[in-house]
Amino acid sequence: MIIRIVKAVGRLIMVWNKDDIADNDFKRTERTGIMLYREYDSETLKKLQTLELEILRDFNDLCDKYDIDYFGCGGTAIGAVRHGGFIPWDDDIDVGLLRKDYDKFMKVAEKEYPGKYKLLCAETNPNFPAMSARFYRVGTVFKEEAFKDLDFECGVFLDLYCFDNIADDEKAMKRQARSAWFWGKLLVLSSIEKPTIYYYGWKAAVFQFVLKLGYHTLRFFKASPEKFYKKAKKSATLYKNKKTKRVAFFFDPTPYTSVMNIDDILPTKRMNYDGINIRVPNRIEVYLEKRYGDYMTLPSEDKRHNHPPNELFLGED
Repeated sequence: MIIRIVKAVGRLIMVWNKDDIADNDFKRTERTGIMLYREYDSETLKKLQTLELEILRDFNDLCDKYDIDYFGCGGTAIGAVRHGGFIPWDDDIDVGLLRKDYDKFMKVAEKEYPGKYKLLCAETNPNFPAMSARFYRVGTVFKEEAFKDLDFECGVFLDLYCFDNIADDEKAMKRQARSAWFWGKLLVLSSIEKPTIYYYGWKAAVFQFVLKLGYHTLRFFKASPEKFYKKAKKSATLYKNKKTKRVAFFFDPTPYTSVMNIDDILPTKRMNYDGINIRVPNRIEVYLEKRYGDYMTLPSEDKRHNHPPNELFLGED
């Protein structure tokens, strides 16, 4: 019975962002509407960004010490190229790691900084419904609106995205992507009644109704988020022991947003990010053009994106 229910909810999930599941759909924010955005007061944003830079510096030093490679991605990559640091309104830092480097970091991070930093992911806390991980500062609080009712602690953090090997064959890659993305979305929906969607107006109302129905169905049948996580990871790591030409993080709002050629990433190079010499993809401009199109033009306010917290505490002065 539960298998049938999961499949039924899965059909609902596949319309979550149905219009966006297309090849090379890297301009989704322009096609689907506004992103979540809320202005901070200037003093709070400055303090938050300063603290995040301290975390980034410690992260960078740890990676240098243990020969762990990484690369700034997403808005952090845009910021490095366009602003030499933070996008002025941004409130987080995004870091990508290939699977071997990700696993190595997860083993050494808390040992290197006991009492100062902790790691949060679905493996360390099954109440965290995401396929990414967070490296966060102890003694602070940063909890987004979508997570406000969930039982886990998180401070001001770096977002860590694990990029796994993916099939070279396009059809096989799409099967892998849709499977990983499907289970990843069930993981989210099993814990969050109102997940973030990239629609507005009547579409948003329709999708929120569909997702609410899916959420309550999964909760009624006590579907296990841990099982969804394991299935999503199994799909994502299908080619972990094979050398492939591309890698991906399949758990964005659309499955193909973060597909990257290995040659566009490696060897990573250094760029200034607000005074820190961080690592970025070797062909960072190629990556940004594929994902965002015209990334050098500042977006209008209704296309800006940040992560407004429900609860924020930056620690004692």
